[in-house]
Amino acid sequence: MTRPPARLFACLLAAVLAGCASTHNSAPIRERAHTAPDKVAAVKPLPPVAAGYYRIVPGDTLYKIAFEQGQDSLDLAAWNNIVDPDRIRSGEVLRVRSPPKPVIATRALPATAMVEARPLARPATTPPASKPEPTVPTPLAVVEDTSPDIWSWPLRGPLLARFGDDLSKGIDIAGSRGMPVQAAAAGRVVYAGSGLRGYGKLIIIRHGKTLLSAYAHNARILVSEGQNVARGQAVGEVGDSDTDRVKLHFEIRERGKPVDPLIYLPNAG
Repeated sequence: MTRPPARLFACLLAAVLAGCASTHNSAPIRERAHTAPDKVAAVKPLPPVAAGYYRIVPGDTLYKIAFEQGQDSLDLAAWNNIVDPDRIRSGEVLRVRSPPKPVIATRALPATAMVEARPLARPATTPPASKPEPTVPTPLAVVEDTSPDIWSWPLRGPLLARFGDDLSKGIDIAGSRGMPVQAAAAGRVVYAGSGLRGYGKLIIIRHGKTLLSAYAHNARILVSEGQNVARGQAVGEVGDSDTDRVKLHFEIRERGKPVDPLIYLPNAG
């Protein structure tokens, strides 16, 4: 019988030894606990505010809120005990409607109450007082603010819309893109931005205590909030931001309420 070659036995022996080594030296399998990803805390929406109130959002100013709500910024400050109008914080809730007037309770007298009757003393005769001379009231600064001679047109051009047309709160003046928009009267810029829907790039100037002028749809704003401006000074450039054509929408508001600008502007001519 033929004997198997020695080389074959050597190969078989090496294979057996390798199999044993791999069995004893294999790394144990470890189960790792599955860790759930950290849960992101859900941001709870703020509760809605009641009618007559407004929650401040980033970018708001007291003058912007007053203009949007059709109120006077001085009234908003008084209703909300605001000392510095520049220090309002996002998330705060403001009253934007006049608070109800307090009801004064009156005490009725009982029906059985008796009133003692006493004779009236005879009044002493006095000579008739001389009729006072009529006095001319001193004009207030607010009256001076409304004098037509201190107002000028913010832009010279054809009127596209008048006050009250399609519920317009001001007048629309046609112009060419880039034409200068001028301050209609001297005052202080209280808002310059694009945060009011429907007005585009808007500039609001305060004149005295009761009057505001507003310039909407600018292509560019040339002034900043807090800046004092002179009558006739360029504050913006005519554009079509947030509107359908190049124009200037101009408003005047008295104590927060829109009024016809043509009452204050000089006659065009």
